[in-house]
Amino acid sequence: MGKIAFVFSGQGAQHSGMGKAFYDQSPAVRAIFDAAEAMRPGTLQQCFDSDAETLKQTQNTQPCLYLTDLAAALALQEAGIQADGLAGFSLGEIPALAFGGAYSAQEGFAIACKRGEAMAKAAAAAPASMVAVLKLEKSAVEALCHAHEGVYAVNDNAPGQVVCAGRSEALPAFTEDVKKAGGRALPLAVGGGFHSPMMQPAAEEFGEALQQYPYTKPALPVYGNTYAEPYGENGHAWMQAQIHNPVRWVDTIRRMVSEGYDIFIECGVGNTLTKLIGKIDPSVRAFAVEDPESMANAIAALKEA
Repeated sequence: MGKIAFVFSGQGAQHSGMGKAFYDQSPAVRAIFDAAEAMRPGTLQQCFDSDAETLKQTQNTQPCLYLTDLAAALALQEAGIQADGLAGFSLGEIPALAFGGAYSAQEGFAIACKRGEAMAKAAAAAPASMVAVLKLEKSAVEALCHAHEGVYAVNDNAPGQVVCAGRSEALPAFTEDVKKAGGRALPLAVGGGFHSPMMQPAAEEFGEALQQYPYTKPALPVYGNTYAEPYGENGHAWMQAQIHNPVRWVDTIRRMVSEGYDIFIECGVGNTLTKLIGKIDPSVRAFAVEDPESMANAIAALKEA
């Protein structure tokens, strides 16, 4: 067996009740959630008993998802599973950095709140959404984007899957052209045109907010979305750049595989990253952990290896 990577979920799969099972089971998880509730009253209700529309709002999604991602990683650690390296998809990079020791769990929660607020504000100023384009090569998707003003290819998720961000008025014609080209465009449950130039104001606001939080080079390697390399000393700049630059998930996973990672455990919500990793490199093993049951299944599978 090679190296184990924890990878942290991004927005899109959030749901009511996320993190509750680990909260009930783990004192360490409960302490982090309760501290977050004290900092931002109403967070626990949003995580555990909220409607889909409330959770879709970026200023709510990101703090809740941060806690849920971190909860799964802490539970795995308590169960004796140690990560050799980390990565997170979009928002998932914030809990990955916290788990890696770049800042405390409480500071990370505050950072997730600031990030969500800044991105929600930018999204309100430039109404947009995102779609996952399937069945087309990346180059073909990029060509379609260039033909539609206000549409950008932003997340390279897996072979045959590129996420695009676009202004609300531009996406209908773009999705029609995707269909004509033989692809499919699936809307995502997010509230803005993330990782595109439309998020430049959010990146600037977030960059200023980050200055109040100390950053330390992580003790574990944390592979960043923007450069597909481990974070170094310039963490604030990388975290800021990530907001308005594409997520290079394919490059990130391939870089990690080349450096010996062959087991990936998704921490957070759903199994989106697990599926993407399987498409990027079928030779590695990937598991999703979002509650004690799925964690037990993943640990059992690891012991059988």
